[in-house]
Amino acid sequence: MKINLLDLYGKGQLLAFSGLDGQTDFDHGLVLRTGEQKYSLELKLPVAGTKITFPPQGECFLSSGAFRFGTSAGVFPDAHHLLIQGPVEFSSLPTEIMLQQKEEMTLLGVKQFFRPEHLDDDFAALFRQRTAYLEQLKTLPFPSEAERKTFAKAVSQLHGQILAPEGRIRHRWSTPDRWPHRAMWLWDSVFHAVGIAQRDPHLALDLIEALLDCQQPDGMIPHQISTTTSSHITQPPIIAWGIGRILQRQEDLSFLRRVFPRLKAYLAWDVANRDCGNGLLAWAIEGDKFCRSGESGMDNSPRFDDAAKLAATDFNSFLSREYELLSEFAAKLELPGEAAEYHQKHLELNAKINEFLWDDPHSFYYDFDPALGCRSRVAANAGFLPLLCGAPDPDMAGRMVQRLLDPEDFGTPTAVPTISKKCPTYYSKDMWRGPVWINLNCLIAEGLARYHFDREARALRSATKTLLEQNYLQFGTFFEFYDDRAELPPPELLRKGCCDPNNPYHQAFFDYGWSAALYLELCAPGMAKCTESDGGSAH
Repeated sequence: MKINLLDLYGKGQLLAFSGLDGQTDFDHGLVLRTGEQKYSLELKLPVAGTKITFPPQGECFLSSGAFRFGTSAGVFPDAHHLLIQGPVEFSSLPTEIMLQQKEEMTLLGVKQFFRPEHLDDDFAALFRQRTAYLEQLKTLPFPSEAERKTFAKAVSQLHGQILAPEGRIRHRWSTPDRWPHRAMWLWDSVFHAVGIAQRDPHLALDLIEALLDCQQPDGMIPHQISTTTSSHITQPPIIAWGIGRILQRQEDLSFLRRVFPRLKAYLAWDVANRDCGNGLLAWAIEGDKFCRSGESGMDNSPRFDDAAKLAATDFNSFLSREYELLSEFAAKLELPGEAAEYHQKHLELNAKINEFLWDDPHSFYYDFDPALGCRSRVAANAGFLPLLCGAPDPDMAGRMVQRLLDPEDFGTPTAVPTISKKCPTYYSKDMWRGPVWINLNCLIAEGLARYHFDREARALRSATKTLLEQNYLQFGTFFEFYDDRAELPPPELLRKGCCDPNNPYHQAFFDYGWSAALYLELCAPGMAKCTESDGGSAH
C-alpha cells in the first residue's frame, strides 16, 4: 500500500534545495513558500514576486525539496532551479528569474545560473532521490498516525533547513527558516543539533562546529552569522549543553578534545564582557522597544521593558550548567585540574544565583537590578531555569513546581507561559510576553527531571509534543510560538506589536526550525528523564 506521510497543504511551508543533496547558495539559491491559495507557491529568494499556481484538485504530497499537487509535481535539481512536470501557471516574473518549457516540463531558474539542460533530467529519478530519506520513516513504529505524520514533517522540514559549507562556514549548518531568517543563529543551531542528533549525530556535530567556525579571536560567538557577516552581540551559552546531549547518542572524544578550548574561550568572553558587577551576568540591552534584548533570545520580554542591565536568571543558569558540563568534559579528557576548576566555578555561580536571584517569599527566581539593588517583579518562565543547573535545594525546587502547576500562575491551559498569570500588567499574546515556546518547555522539563520530578517532566514533554502534533495536523507547519491560553491559533498571535499577515516579522514564523527539531527530541525513547545529574548540586 502506498503511504503518503506528507499530505497536508497549508500556508507558509518552505521549499528549497538542501545542503544534504548538494551545494547550496546563500545569496542566489531559490526559496519558495506555499501560499494561501491551494495549490500555490510564492518565490521568496533570491528575489520575491513570482507566484506559481497549480490545478487545485487532487492529492497533495509536500516535502521541503519535492512536491506533487494532483497531476503536477516539482523538484529541485540544484540550488538554482525548480523543475516542474505538468500543468502550471506563473505571474509577475522578475528579470532575475528565467522560465523555459519543453513539452510537459517547465524549468524555473535564477537567470545568472540558468541551465536549460535540466529540462532533460530524468524527473522520476530526481524525485526519488530528493525523497529517499523519507522511505525509512514508513517502517518506523509510531504509536499514532498523528505522531507518524508530524515526525515525517519535522524530518522533511529540517532536511530543507540544512545548508552546505560556504564561505567562512566550513561545516554543514542550519538556519531557523530558509526565509526570512536565512542566516545561522547561535542557540537555534544548538536546538536543531539536539533534535537532529536523534537521527544523525554526525550531522548534529557539524552544526555545532559550524558555529565554532565563526568564533572570533577573543572567544566571542555572534548570535547571527551568514557566510560573510556577523552580528555584534552573542546569544545564550548552551553549546556545551547541546554537545552533551549529542554525545549521549554517540561518544566522540576526538571531537570533544578539538572543541574544548573553544568552549572555554567563549565562556571566558561572556564573563569578561557581560559581568554586571556582582559576579553575575547581564544580557546586552538595545534601544528597540520590540527587541530590548535580542542577545537573550527573548527579544521583547517585559523583563527588559525598563531597558535596565539585569543579572539574568537565564544567562546565569545557562552559564552555570555550561561550567558543570565543562567539568565533566575535562574529566573525560583526563584533565583533572580543569575538571576541578570548572566544578568550583559551577558551585560558586549557583551560590550567587541563590543569593541575588532567589526570592524566598515568592518561591521563585527573578532577575536582579544591581543599580537599584532589588529584584524584578516580572515572573517569567526563565525563572525556572536554575533547575537546569542545580541551583535550588530540593525544598526550593518543590515550591517552584507548585508555581509551575498552579492554574492561576504558570499552569495555563497550554504551559509553560513566558509570563505568569499573576503578572497581568505585563501579559500579551506577543512572543515572549505570554505565549509558549518549545525550547523553554524542553529545558524546564529537563530541570524537573534533574530533581526527580519525573511525572511532571513527562507530563510537560507529552503536552508539548501533543501541542505540536495538533497544530501540524491543522495547519501543516511548525510555528515559532503558541498561545498559552489556547484562545488563538498561532497565525493570529502578535509578533512585536501586531499581527500582519503581509509582514513575516509581525506574525509567528511558519516552518520554524527548533519547534521541528525538538519535536524529534520529544519523540526520542528514553528521553523523558533528561539527565542523570542529582538536583541541588550547590548544597
